[in-house]
Amino acid sequence: RTVASDNAAAVAIAELFIRFNWTSCIVIYQNDAFGSGGVKVISEVFNNNGLVVSGTIIFDIATLRIRGNLKTYLASSSTRIVLLWADPIYTPLILQNALDSDVVGPQFTWILSSSVPLESFNQTFNDKLIGMLIIEPVIGSVVNAPINITLLNTAYSIRQQYEPESFPGPTNVNYYAYFAFDATWMLIQSLQEFCSTSINSSTSCISFIGSSYCFDRRLINCNSLFDQITNTIFLGVSGTIQFSANTTDRTNGTYYLAQNVQPSGNGINYVSVLEWSQSNEWEISTESVIIWPGNTLIPPIDHAILSGVTLRIGVIESSRFTMIQDVIDTYGKNKTELTGFVPDLINILQSQMGFTPQIILTPSNQT
Repeated sequence: RTVASDNAAAVAIAELFIRFNWTSCIVIYQNDAFGSGGVKVISEVFNNNGLVVSGTIIFDIATLRIRGNLKTYLASSSTRIVLLWADPIYTPLILQNALDSDVVGPQFTWILSSSVPLESFNQTFNDKLIGMLIIEPVIGSVVNAPINITLLNTAYSIRQQYEPESFPGPTNVNYYAYFAFDATWMLIQSLQEFCSTSINSSTSCISFIGSSYCFDRRLINCNSLFDQITNTIFLGVSGTIQFSANTTDRTNGTYYLAQNVQPSGNGINYVSVLEWSQSNEWEISTESVIIWPGNTLIPPIDHAILSGVTLRIGVIESSRFTMIQDVIDTYGKNKTELTGFVPDLINILQSQMGFTPQIILTPSNQT
């Protein structure tokens, strides 16, 4: 395969977590082979790198709904990093659900496996969308890696010649079209080389056995062709194309781009901030900064924090630990005040963690 595999995506995401010292996340995925397979690979790669998938949430593609209550799931989770693994057609639905449930920014940092049109959301949600990251596979030219310009221009010319009405223009070609072209060009070159070595054979180099039904047919010399594919190396329109006998993934030429949702003059837009390749870990794009949820430059932590949260804390009266004392306030009025080890500890924790304590004294007759 010339397009990046789920394993390559999982490795890139794991290295992103390591870069920002995140150790856990919760994964939202669609309930099909793509979704369940992705979660499996991500969990394995995370485990190999000392990271944790602390929970998973299913998006049902039949009902187009999250199974369960998304706000309850995320609010009760120990992590504040959300990884959304879904096809582009489902991603906007899931994200809209999250916006309606108020579980996006600034409390949570979302990482998406596919981009969504930002104009599809109401502008009142712009502040909550700021800080999201989108991780997608790209071709080499996007990250200033070499590609075959001559081959690319030839492909453009052929497309314009035979299907001018469907050609979207060089700047609007989907990246997956480049991957598909390189896969086709790989097969053409491999067949050409393979057949050139089979000239003296009594059978055609592409002879098949089996019935006319495609799934019952098999290329007679398939192993030899696979060997040729493995040994074929060229610079394609998406980057360097090279394989090995040990994996179906390309061994070179896989790239990922991280885009960041940032404020702009007209609202919000995507800005390329990080680049990844098999030979290099994540690197900052030229003169780019990441704007995190809450419109800040400070990277978020991956676990829940108590700053600004009101905590209801129950205490019981006990000598030295929690004692009731009558005092006179600055207005000369009598009031009851709690003193002792427990109130002092709560005050220290409040100053360090930023929560608002609501202390409730348990009645002495309550057990």
